[in-house]
Amino acid sequence: MLKVIGVRFRQAGKIYFFDPLDFQVKRGSHVIVETVRGVEYGEVVTGIRYVKQDEVVLPLKTVIRIATDEDREQMEANRKAAKSALGICQEKILNRGLEMKLVDAEYTFDRNKIIFYFTADGRVDFRELVRDLAAVFRTRIELRQIGVRDEAKMLGGLGPCGRVLCCSSFLGDFEPVSIKMAKDQNLSLNPAKISGLCGRLMCCLKYENNIYEEAKQLLPDLGEKVITPEGTGRVVLLNMLERRVQVELSDSCTLVEHAIDEVKIEASPHTSGMMK
Repeated sequence: MLKVIGVRFRQAGKIYFFDPLDFQVKRGSHVIVETVRGVEYGEVVTGIRYVKQDEVVLPLKTVIRIATDEDREQMEANRKAAKSALGICQEKILNRGLEMKLVDAEYTFDRNKIIFYFTADGRVDFRELVRDLAAVFRTRIELRQIGVRDEAKMLGGLGPCGRVLCCSSFLGDFEPVSIKMAKDQNLSLNPAKISGLCGRLMCCLKYENNIYEEAKQLLPDLGEKVITPEGTGRVVLLNMLERRVQVELSDSCTLVEHAIDEVKIEASPHTSGMMK
């Protein structure tokens, strides 16, 4: 078992594990750590715990020190400098006539590198831009192309529900979302109603998907013939959350509604018995 802490470098960013050594770090504190990008300042979001080796990426990097007041001041200075760098980079992009949209910029804590994030429809040859920026900032330059979901995560905003975007407030990683999830939940398939600010399917479609998948295993299919206390009929509507079905009776075309344990599938050469 390995002793680790979980650290984030951005709000709602991915959690990375580090070896705390003998430092007594608690959740909410800040630490200086060594990463593949260089020395970074991060927030401890999970306190000291023990995990199996296959749950982390080895070799595990260690905490350099607990952040001091001077480190916090340095981090704030870096954020201000990155905002200034953003404007300079945008000017260089316009001068070069590059088809790219600048989203954000950040310095590593030790200022050994500045990273510019951008979106673009295709590949962009930014080699000359890198030279321009290196001449201005006199440090290592990295331009990183991101997707529209990452752009929304960085910029934030309000979703159709009126709340702050999930991706920018608490979602650490994006999970796959499909149009099938919207269909299973009987939602309108109008893209304007099921898409987020990024233009992709809303992440929240995933939240209740497991409940609907479980319900589908219990409920009959639309159009399936079932036997109710009032007689035989055809399923015309499903209420997934309440586990109820609406049936149109064959002899009178009357609509009746029942819980799934009150109806059973009509016997056929291939199926018989209670609901699946």
